[in-house]
Amino acid sequence: MTPVELSRTVLHAVRRAVDEGELRVTVPERVVVAPPRPGGCGDYATNVALRLARPAGEPARRVAEILRPHLLRDGRIAEVVVTGPGFLNISLRSAAPVALVQEILRCGPRYGHGDSLGGRLVRLRAPHEVRAVVHADALGRILRSQGAVVRTGHDRPPEEAWSTVLGVDIHLDGPGDDHPDATDATDATDGTDATDVRVRPVPAPADPLPLGRDAARWALLHPAPHDRPRIGAEHLVQREDNPLFRVRYAHARTRALLRNAADLGFAPEPGPVTGADVQPLLQALADHPRVLAAAAAHRAPDRLARHLVAVADATPPLLPAVLPVGEEKPSAAHRARLALADAAGAVLAGGLSLLGIDAPDHL
Repeated sequence: MTPVELSRTVLHAVRRAVDEGELRVTVPERVVVAPPRPGGCGDYATNVALRLARPAGEPARRVAEILRPHLLRDGRIAEVVVTGPGFLNISLRSAAPVALVQEILRCGPRYGHGDSLGGRLVRLRAPHEVRAVVHADALGRILRSQGAVVRTGHDRPPEEAWSTVLGVDIHLDGPGDDHPDATDATDATDGTDATDVRVRPVPAPADPLPLGRDAARWALLHPAPHDRPRIGAEHLVQREDNPLFRVRYAHARTRALLRNAADLGFAPEPGPVTGADVQPLLQALADHPRVLAAAAAHRAPDRLARHLVAVADATPPLLPAVLPVGEEKPSAAHRARLALADAAGAVLAGGLSLLGIDAPDHL
């Protein structure tokens, strides 16, 4: 069960409680689930009971206790514990990681693509500045991954090198027509509910073109839009203090494992993977759809970039136990770990693609 699926499950639990007369509230449009904070337990936690307590006229813990049995109706949920003032802490059944890996391998690099913005028109416009243009390009990709219809344009056409070197591929609606930041409007051409966004990050302090496409785009997208980016050779070095290198290296290692496993005559096959070493990776992979939806909703490519670093940093502990050692024969455990590594590589490749960055199989 992914965080998006669990969020829907919590919403269904609220709706059932309302339908059965246990709660008198308006069912919220969305519910946030996240890893439990200190003092919590399980795989995920949600504060939905605290949000509903005032409109329900009930203490938050009472609301949580009402929702608990409705959540336990879902066979994918093993336990629900109420902690603190009314947090619901949810533990998933052991089969959940298997289903997660299966879902990622089924979707491939498109895992996490959804319809949270299904059909919504977003009009992006950027000033004539390289970081703004690259941000608009990446943001358009991320918004489309969530089902948005994106129209993009600039005050002036981008420099040719921004397309040839940095890979900017933005259809221009035409110059001019400044739009206010993130204001809702109605598109005069088709009546579609629309959002106009002025893409205006802190400008790049230097020309990023000498870094080449991948390093330049990472340098411009990894910092938050309000932060001043660093444009320097540190983005080119192949060492662990370079986040882009860690992301691409983790992806390349997963591809190498697939090649090595094929040479040994076995392929990935999702199955139970145990051990504390894999839990951070499973958590990061399960969180990917939520991060993509948040990056689109908040117009923040940096959220995706930082998440890819988290996935990359959680991948290495898994890798040493993927292949058989010595005379050891490939087992179900090896196939399951290989499938998890394959899933990590797919998420890294898909995320880098949305940022407009290459994910090489060899590094």
